Amino acid sequence: MNRHLARGLLVLTALSLSGCAAFSPDSGMSGVSELTSQTINKDVAFVRTADGAATVDARVRQLLAKTLSVDAAVQIALLNNKGLQAAYNELALAETDLVEQSLPPNPVFSISRISGNGASEIERQVVGDILALATLPFRSDIARERFRQAQLRAALGTLRLATEVRRAYVRAVAGNEMVALLTDAKATAESTAQLAVKLGETGSINKLDQAREQVFYAETTADLATARQTATSARERLARLMGLWDGGLDFRLPNQLPPLPRRPQALPSIETDAVAHRIDLQIARLELNALAKSLSLTEATRFVTLLDLAGISRRTRDPEGAPFRERGFDVQFQIPIFDGGEVRVRQAAETYNLAFNRLTERAVNVRSEARDAYRTYRSTYDIASHYQREIIPLRKIITEEMQLRFSSMQVDIFALLTEARQRLASLRGAIDARQRFFLAQSDLQTAVNGGGAAAFDGDAPTTIAAAAPADAGH
Repeated sequence: MNRHLARGLLVLTALSLSGCAAFSPDSGMSGVSELTSQTINKDVAFVRTADGAATVDARVRQLLAKTLSVDAAVQIALLNNKGLQAAYNELALAETDLVEQSLPPNPVFSISRISGNGASEIERQVVGDILALATLPFRSDIARERFRQAQLRAALGTLRLATEVRRAYVRAVAGNEMVALLTDAKATAESTAQLAVKLGETGSINKLDQAREQVFYAETTADLATARQTATSARERLARLMGLWDGGLDFRLPNQLPPLPRRPQALPSIETDAVAHRIDLQIARLELNALAKSLSLTEATRFVTLLDLAGISRRTRDPEGAPFRERGFDVQFQIPIFDGGEVRVRQAAETYNLAFNRLTERAVNVRSEARDAYRTYRSTYDIASHYQREIIPLRKIITEEMQLRFSSMQVDIFALLTEARQRLASLRGAIDARQRFFLAQSDLQTAVNGGGAAAFDGDAPTTIAAAAPADAGH
């Protein structure tokens, strides 16, 4: 009988080993690459060797050698940002958990020797956790769900970084454009202020008009200083996101934002697309699925939380008789007198219900976020387009007409300067409108595919008392 038990233990162990997971060559990065390439169409790399680091450095230097585009900035960040590499390290750690959970528990071998009065007894035992072996396929399946969640979280981190880089890039380039505009405006205001001082000395203008020109110059100077600080901070943030050391801060950016697209995107089914593609929703669905399997396993093992089988071999030597050998087995299990597993089942059930409600809430929010992001996108496009088609051309006409009237002495210089101030305000408004549009465009992509900076509670896996009973692997 002891032989049959040992053979049964070996067969069960062999069957369990046949379903064990193994380490993948890329630590699950292929899944991350597939998810992100559908959205941002950029290369991702998990740098683990010196050769890989050298390849990444060469690619980064190649991209930095040219004037930086938004796509190039995103690509540099995806290759060079160490925070993203740390997220990929977490994915590799999640794979180790998967492999660990798919391995059967090691058998425990013990040997003891007792002697006295010339007699001795040697006992050997091999103990196997039968419950852990029996539940191994279920625990392994749950671990695979967790690993898939880890892949989605790594992809979500990749998309979030790409979104942050795009937003930082837009702000940095818009900052450069604003600095250039205000630099020209300051030079004009300075000349005007100097002219006003000279005219004031001759008595051609009063103190009020002279003060107006001087305060415009002073305000423009302050605005330029503020714009320079804003542009510098935006550039520094972009450099941080791209993972550049101080030697890479001399990268070149365009002097102005790109023109608006000819027509805005038409997304009639944006809510459906968001619910289908949002990675945070996919993570929440996998979490709910894993919790459902954990609940089923907890219900199935609520009464049996300990089941150990031991094969025993004992050899006894007595000086008064011939030595003899004994063989047998030992079974240990818990009697559910006080704890029938109701607490564990209730905890698993409530955890599942919590995850279900979180998923439902998130789905509602995703639909609303998608609608709001598209409305903002269309609104900012219309505003920026209005500046581009109506306001700026009209301002140009006004400037030209005022210059003609000034040349023919129909208006004085102060009317011309007043119009220049108004034109400056319109140009600043146009830059700000285009910046808001490109930021809204990035937010729209985030609303459909995920990748926003704000995480929700369901991103982190809800922990419950394990896929198997707590005592199963004692």
